[in-house]
Amino acid sequence: METANPNPPQNPPPRRAWLRPNQLLPSFWTITGILSLIVNAVLIAVLLGLGSQLFALKRVLSDQLIEGLYQNFVRMDEAHIRTVIPVRDQKVRANFTLHIKTPTTVTLAEDTLLPNAQVLRLNTGGLTIYNAPADIVLKAGTDLPIFLDLEVPVDQEIPVNLDVNVDIPLRETDLHAPFTGLQEVVLPYRELLNQTPDSWSEALCGQPPLPLCLWLFGE
Repeated sequence: METANPNPPQNPPPRRAWLRPNQLLPSFWTITGILSLIVNAVLIAVLLGLGSQLFALKRVLSDQLIEGLYQNFVRMDEAHIRTVIPVRDQKVRANFTLHIKTPTTVTLAEDTLLPNAQVLRLNTGGLTIYNAPADIVLKAGTDLPIFLDLEVPVDQEIPVNLDVNVDIPLRETDLHAPFTGLQEVVLPYRELLNQTPDSWSEALCGQPPLPLCLWLFGE
């Protein structure tokens, strides 16, 4: 008679399932590809967002800051100082010699005697006198053409009350050099910003852009 075995035989433990290399590599490449696509998508989204901000910043710098500075420097160089300076209750002393040399006509205020005048020709009735001395009386009111040649000393104060119009172009002053120097400082940055694109479509499609490229960007 057989007796029952108090220790029945136990089943051996199951073996661990090991991934074979030919099964591991496809899974690895699949996961790596998915992660790469996700990372690239995130990077592209970040770049697009940053690019939009950069284009907006570029427009602010180009249109408002750099272009504004350059145009204002140009206007400052082309500007004029225009004003009216009132001169009131001032006196200017005149001290000079006035030289008068001109023909004129004088009128005798009274009868004037010219003794021993030399008469070149005198017709009176039937008598004609040539080159003879005579005493002549000129009647008051007679106009005499004469030639003035004299020097008049002037020494007196002249009152001055006037408005002086002032128009000073700045480019003809010492400020011209600083203004043109400021333009030359800003000009390279202005040209550099004008050459950079204003949008992704301009950056990727170039100038002038192709119609297909504009259609892809919805412009």
